[in-house]
Amino acid sequence: MTRQDRAPGILAPDVRWLTVGILTVITLVAFEAMAVATAMPVAVADLDGLPSYAWAFSGYLVTSLVAMVVAGEVCDERGPRGPLVVGLAVFGVGLVVAGAAPGMAVFVLGRALQGVGGGAIIVAIYVVVGRAYESERRPRLFAALSSAWVLPSIIGPVIAGAVAERLTWRLVFLAVPVLLVAPAVLLVPRLVALEGGQPGGRAGRKRAAVAGAAGLALVQYGLQRLDGLGVVSLVVGAALLVPTVTLLLPPGTLRFARGLPTSIAMRGVLAGSFFGAETFVPLMLVTERGLSATLAGLTLTGSALGWAVGSWHQGRPTTATPRERLVQGGSAIVAGSIAGVALVLAPAVPAVVAAVAWSIGGLGMGLGMASIAVAVLELSPVEDQGANSAALQVCDALFSVVFIGVGGAVYAYAHSRADLQTAGFVVIFAAMALLAGLGALMAPRLRPAAVPSAGGGPAAPRT
Repeated sequence: MTRQDRAPGILAPDVRWLTVGILTVITLVAFEAMAVATAMPVAVADLDGLPSYAWAFSGYLVTSLVAMVVAGEVCDERGPRGPLVVGLAVFGVGLVVAGAAPGMAVFVLGRALQGVGGGAIIVAIYVVVGRAYESERRPRLFAALSSAWVLPSIIGPVIAGAVAERLTWRLVFLAVPVLLVAPAVLLVPRLVALEGGQPGGRAGRKRAAVAGAAGLALVQYGLQRLDGLGVVSLVVGAALLVPTVTLLLPPGTLRFARGLPTSIAMRGVLAGSFFGAETFVPLMLVTERGLSATLAGLTLTGSALGWAVGSWHQGRPTTATPRERLVQGGSAIVAGSIAGVALVLAPAVPAVVAAVAWSIGGLGMGLGMASIAVAVLELSPVEDQGANSAALQVCDALFSVVFIGVGGAVYAYAHSRADLQTAGFVVIFAAMALLAGLGALMAPRLRPAAVPSAGGGPAAPRT
């Protein structure tokens, strides 16, 4: 029997209520994400803000980037309790502001506050996992975190759609803050033992996060336009963003240096390829195959189930496959699933193939994303867990925004030419599949390079 077989579970008495609190928070965040995405068209139309629709999402992403970096620094310096408490509070305030918004400007402000809270929450939770759970338990906990998205993915859109259409979209935002109190009561007292850390010294990362967020917003704005202003915005945004990446991510991330840098980079590759394609799957099914918006949206539901299954597999105590192989397999599966969705562009291929392919893609994401999180915590000293967890989320956001933006630019151009619309989808899905394929090639570099031992014996891994 291995040591992992003998290790207590994530619901053992010593961590039971901590686990319950963490899973409750993630479930509520997941429900909010699925519900808000469903209610957003109704909310924005009611506020007469359709021209600013994209900023309801961009505002969240931009502010979350800053919050992730700042929360990571504070977690390393003082512990995760403060960032988690502040994150939950600000997230709740953002929901109230958005739910009570009299106009689009206040609504976007509420979404921006949600981004601040959401960014701090996810980084703090990663640090809690790193400090409170030994390495044998972490794969199982990340599997449970993935499973926490399944129920919200199934019922969230249904409940939110019914509430928004029959009552008011505002309840979708105003109902969640009250529910955040219970997990906060469970978590906060149990985080006292995790306090403490190393003195700061990376203030430059916080300034870089602000500059990077501004650059990210400008890049996304520029990619949404096809005129001179869009080009100027894109150039200025890139000029702000590119130099800051070297401060926000570990050295060597963008060149896939072995070990931690590749682990961080692979998070961006998987997120950029999967979500870059997922953004256009419902649109393709509606415009090319004539499905209703509801049926097209339900096509994506199976990915949550696949994701949970893949994450569960990597978290089994009997799983002996190295992390880099799990990530490589997950990347290959995602590449294949995107190609499978692209097949539906052919009229002879049943539209249901898209649902099947995307469920399989979720399986690949579950294998890869959870394994990356486990690998990063294993490669991170305690004093760097906050910064490296933040780098994971930052890389996720950067790649997602950039590749969704690139896909949007391709679609905008193709949409302007009726004869190129189908070709536009082909280009988008091909680009995302190639990105996932690149991940499959680079994933073996998650394993740190070996360095010769002093006595000429077996090589030791370079961490």
